[in-house]
Amino acid sequence: MAAPIDLELKKAFSELQVKMIDTQQKVKLADLQIDQLTRLQKHSKLTITEISALPDNTRLYEGVGRIFILQSKEEINNQLTDKQKTADDKIKELEQKKVYLERSVKEAEDNIREMLLSRRAQ
Repeated sequence: MAAPIDLELKKAFSELQVKMIDTQQKVKLADLQIDQLTRLQKHSKLTITEISALPDNTRLYEGVGRIFILQSKEEINNQLTDKQKTADDKIKELEQKKVYLERSVKEAEDNIREMLLSRRAQ
């Protein structure tokens, strides 16, 4: 009787381990994406700071792919502000996802711990 229970426990244990590893990798990926978005925000802030010192009627070149487009200071400023808002939203979304994933890892660890304790109690 104990053998089928042991096999079920081993199977459940290995499934939980795989799930935990997968979730931990997703958390690391979310961290990397948050870092990239934070760098994008810093770059936008620095560019906005540099642009704000220029006169209002200044036209600037913006690199788009392999070409440059002449745009007004205001248009570029608006684009950078939009990039920052988009990055903020994405960072908030990723942080929520990360919290959820970390919680699920903790729950998986708790489940593994409970399985081991129940097995020892038998």
